[in-house]
Amino acid sequence: MPNRPTADDINALLPQTQCGQCDYAGCRPYAEAIAEGRADINQCPPGGDEGIHALAVLLGLAPKPLNPEHGAVLPESVVIIREAECIGCTKCIQACPVDAIIGAAKRMHTVLAEWCTGCNLCIPPCPVDCIDIVPR
Repeated sequence: MPNRPTADDINALLPQTQCGQCDYAGCRPYAEAIAEGRADINQCPPGGDEGIHALAVLLGLAPKPLNPEHGAVLPESVVIIREAECIGCTKCIQACPVDAIIGAAKRMHTVLAEWCTGCNLCIPPCPVDCIDIVPR
């Protein structure tokens, strides 16, 4: 009997956006749920059809379409902060799961585009709506 893929094997195929759209706290918990049979392979919008196909191949399953309950496949994006409007509240910094936003309290913040995964989790907590989504 072949070895069953591990959570590490599955996690290596996930996009590492840490966005939570799959209903798990990040890519690693989702990978663990797939490995344990608690989650389906079609819950990751950032991974898209390509990610679902890769998971299906790894696990010996038939590919299936993305479950729309988890979102839609969108073009790769990052966020930018309109720095002149930023009030330095740090709420975006606290929300960023990959530490792609730098700044200090009461000082403007900026996004490290190379680190930004496009999860957009920083947008809802921004009290001045100074964060925009732009194509990568």
